[in-house]
Amino acid sequence: MQFPITPLLPDIVASLAAHPRLVLEAPPGAGKTTQVPLALLAAEWLQGRKIVMLEPRRVAARAAAGFMAKQLGEAVGETVGYRIRFENKVSAKTRIEVVTEGILTRMLQDDPELGGSGLDGVGALLFDEFHERHLAGDLGLALALDVQAGLRDDLRIVAMSATLDGERLAAFLDAPRLSSAGRSFPVEVAHFPARRDEALEHQVRRAVEQALATHPGDLLVFLPGQREIAKVSALLPPFREAKERAGEGCSSVDGQKPPPPDLPLRFAKGEEQGIEVLALHGELPIEQQSRVLQPASDGRRRVVLATNVAESSVTLPGVRVVIDSGLAREPRFDPNSGFSRLETVSISQASADQRAGRAGRVADGWAYRLWPQSQRLEPQRRPEIAQVELASLPLELAAWGSADLRFVDPPPAGALAAGRDLLHRLDALDKAGRLTPRGRRMLALGTHPRLAAMLLAADDPSRLALACDIAALVEARDPLRSRSDALAPRWQALAAFRNGRVGADASRSGLAAIDAAAKQWRRRLRCDAPPPASAPAHAIGDLLAHAFPDRIAKQHPQDPRRYLLANGRSARLFDDSALYGEPWLVASELRFEAKDALLLRGAPVDEAALRREFAAHFSEADEVRWDADRRALVSERIARFNGIVLAAKSAGRADPALAAAALTAAVRELGLSALPWSEALSQWRIRVQCLRAWLPELALPDLSDAALLASLDDWLKPAFAGKTRLDALGGDELAEALKSGVDWNLRQRIDQLAPTRIEVPSGMQRGIDYALDDHGEPASPVLAVKLQELFGLAETPRVADGRVPLTLHLLSPAGRPLQVTQDLHGFWERTYPEVKKEMKGRYPKHPWPDDPWSATATHRVKPRGT
Repeated sequence: MQFPITPLLPDIVASLAAHPRLVLEAPPGAGKTTQVPLALLAAEWLQGRKIVMLEPRRVAARAAAGFMAKQLGEAVGETVGYRIRFENKVSAKTRIEVVTEGILTRMLQDDPELGGSGLDGVGALLFDEFHERHLAGDLGLALALDVQAGLRDDLRIVAMSATLDGERLAAFLDAPRLSSAGRSFPVEVAHFPARRDEALEHQVRRAVEQALATHPGDLLVFLPGQREIAKVSALLPPFREAKERAGEGCSSVDGQKPPPPDLPLRFAKGEEQGIEVLALHGELPIEQQSRVLQPASDGRRRVVLATNVAESSVTLPGVRVVIDSGLAREPRFDPNSGFSRLETVSISQASADQRAGRAGRVADGWAYRLWPQSQRLEPQRRPEIAQVELASLPLELAAWGSADLRFVDPPPAGALAAGRDLLHRLDALDKAGRLTPRGRRMLALGTHPRLAAMLLAADDPSRLALACDIAALVEARDPLRSRSDALAPRWQALAAFRNGRVGADASRSGLAAIDAAAKQWRRRLRCDAPPPASAPAHAIGDLLAHAFPDRIAKQHPQDPRRYLLANGRSARLFDDSALYGEPWLVASELRFEAKDALLLRGAPVDEAALRREFAAHFSEADEVRWDADRRALVSERIARFNGIVLAAKSAGRADPALAAAALTAAVRELGLSALPWSEALSQWRIRVQCLRAWLPELALPDLSDAALLASLDDWLKPAFAGKTRLDALGGDELAEALKSGVDWNLRQRIDQLAPTRIEVPSGMQRGIDYALDDHGEPASPVLAVKLQELFGLAETPRVADGRVPLTLHLLSPAGRPLQVTQDLHGFWERTYPEVKKEMKGRYPKHPWPDDPWSATATHRVKPRGT
């Protein structure tokens, strides 16, 4: 069978023989997904080893494996197989494995050498549809590059896509770049805007009716998710005659309307009328997915309602028309829940082009876009690594043993730090950032670390079955339409659904999906216990606390609607909260606000269970803190659960070490201005900062505000030893504390290089003023001196080993400024004659010689009689 990519296959094999990496660009329909792996099987450099191809979506992974197996005349699981979550179709004969992203990560983590260089090893890793830029795909590529660089220089890596920035990726990988032609026919693109206040499903229905009346072939409708597919599907059968004339309300890109109808609309009053509506998304059973991907056996026209799984890697035969909502569900970090959740977002221009191209696979096609022509889309899809929660990434990096990996787009430092902080709370990482035994068990579960921690906390089969239910509930959309903030009614609705009862405010399909997810969890964890029919009042919260230890909350002693959180923040309940009155709660969802967070979803927790299962988080100790109102230290015996104060009582005299730490913390809060700075010490500090800039070879310490505040424990805390008041610290003690990091010899050099005073020709000592500008950079030091005291001095004085001239403020005999200059020689030569002429009559008792170069400097008036 010939594909557009077929002529390029020998070049691909040859390129990989010469270079271990390759970037392959091929449009939809070129055949890259199914033909490249088969072409590489016989490559000499592969030496009979396996090929693993990463396919981001389960639908595409099954379809690609099935198509390749069919080409070989075999069943899936022989030469070609696939592995996805909860499903495995491989055997000892399998040489091409199509896997989804999480599977590849586990393969690399479990065996970094990928079986080595023998026949059982992996010889090539193919990253298909890399433009989707899922986090797991980016991590998989980073791990693969590390393996290739350090363990397996014979491993080949291929990044393939239809719409990626191939030039940038090829530069990053230092790889050749090959491009294939595609099989496509012209596609006419038209915009089909919504009517005023029209819901998406009604706009889609109009577009479908017009397309069926106007164009031949099957229709592919892109919708963001299952919910929209269900709504549109409910509206489509039976079709009614379109009221709109063909082309009404629809403009093409070039301003022309679509052609008039060339086929009559065939109304679907039954299957015999020839129009079939099918759904396509990742949660469908395999049989239904296969049905959509195969041609209609009876010749009926089809309307396929699909998520973006149909955007790439799967071929839908017979499609001539694409109707594109311009929307997709993509993961975004949801700070309310602490998870990345799917959100409905506008697609990129690259995705829009790829979707439209689906209409031109078999003949000329048409694409209806359901957004205004004036709307501009982002050129490319943003990588997930830049916009999702990253708790799982530092866990993977810790398991790998190195965070020094090459990512196409590096993970944001803030999100990575937040992820590590959560992993510390979950006891997945130790203080040094290493993976703990518990963290390794969490990683093996292949889910979000929060849920993994909860599942591991279930210590008996019945409790584990309940934990599986909770994991499924937390990950899913809300199955209830009511606004209740309690999680328990959701679980009770699930239990009722299993007994054949669905409440009026519950979604049957939502509960069915949750039940299926919980069943998969029980199967995966080998939990033989049946799902519980009932649960004690605190059972849900007691388990959920292991997923959200930072969101365990205790009722405020003075305000029953406020709760103190273990992370040190606070939250409040809705006015009509179903959780009102509970002494302890755990919040699975919070809306963070400026003051108190709003608790959106939670469950009550039993304090006895907390003390039993979180014993290490309860503490009682003496604490000393600074009371800003009283400007004094307060010593108390405090019982805590993490950041929650449970009880406090006076502890009498403060422990000296705790007092010093509390006073240091007070300065950190109040600022350095709270300390007893003298003018001399302030000037010494500025002089050091100036010399740091002027003479960096001295390696003087940084005494900026930021540096001093960051190192208070090192230089200031020892000075507070034995003190219980902030004002007990004297100026001399502060000076010695500040200078403690500078040895005696260096202090002498500071005084020599940046003296506080200088002797002028009059014999007097005059002060030098040092200063920093608003950016902390040295300003020119200033010497203010009466002009008569500098007679006989030809050049401007300098400091810092002669590198920095002083700025001279030349004063009149009355101390008023006459001139500011750094060029004393030029002043005597050009400016002094004018100054002398003006000042001589005003200050006749002071000398104004004609030759200041040779005159005697003085700070006095002229002797009497001269």
